[in-house]
Amino acid sequence: MSDDLDSRELKTVAARKALGFLKNGMLIGLGSGSTASLFNELLGEALQTGWLRDIRAVPTSDKTAAQAVKLGIPLVSLTNAEELDLAVDGADEVDPALNLIKGLGRALLREKIIEIHARRFIVIVDESKLVNALGSRVPLPVEIVTFEPQVQIRWLNTLGCCAEQWFEESGEPVITDNGNYLVRCWFSPAIPDPHKLAGELNNRPGIVENGLFMDLASDVIVAGKTGVRIITRPGRI
Repeated sequence: MSDDLDSRELKTVAARKALGFLKNGMLIGLGSGSTASLFNELLGEALQTGWLRDIRAVPTSDKTAAQAVKLGIPLVSLTNAEELDLAVDGADEVDPALNLIKGLGRALLREKIIEIHARRFIVIVDESKLVNALGSRVPLPVEIVTFEPQVQIRWLNTLGCCAEQWFEESGEPVITDNGNYLVRCWFSPAIPDPHKLAGELNNRPGIVENGLFMDLASDVIVAGKTGVRIITRPGRI
C-alpha cells in the first residue's frame, strides 16, 4: 500500500467519524481541502441514501461550493444561516492545545469567517498533522492585498521567518477566491509564540488574514494506524 493511499484511507476514517456528529436539520460549515473534500463526499452519500435529512451548508470556498452542488448538498449563505450548529474541516497542523495552522488549501479567510460562527468546530486529520509546535512542518499561509505586495513580504520577513509569495507552477501568482495574494512563511524550528504572532498579523494593514486558528477547534478527530481518537478542548461542548 502506498503512503498516499494510506493517508487517504486514514483521512476517510476521520471524515466518517465526523459524520456521526451530524443530526437531521443541522446548519453546517463545509471545509475546503483534501480531507474536508472526503467528508463532503460522505455527507452527499448520506443525504442521497436518506441516512441524513434536511442538512444545509455554508461552503468555505468556491471549489467546495461546486462540489456540494454536484453532491446534492443544499447550500445557504452565512447571512441567512446566522449561527451554525457545527463546522467540519481539515488542518495542516494541530498542536497539543488544539491550535491550528490552516489555509494551504488556499481558503483560510473564508474558512475562518465561517468557522467562528459555528457552535462546534470539528477538525479531521490523520496523525501526521499532529505537531509539538505550530510551524514546525509546514509554512504559515498569509493572505495579503494585491497593492504593493512586496512591502508586506518585506515586513513579514522581519518576524523571524522566510516569507515568499506563493506562485502557481505556471509562474502566475496564486489568487484566492477573494482576489488576494498568498504568502507562505517558513519558520525554523517553529513559530515561537503563535498567539503573539497572530496579534501582530491581525494589526498589520494590508494583511487580510493568516492561517493561525487559535482557540477555535472544539474537537479534533485523529485517525492513525492503530485507530481513531477524539481530542476535545477542555470546557467546550
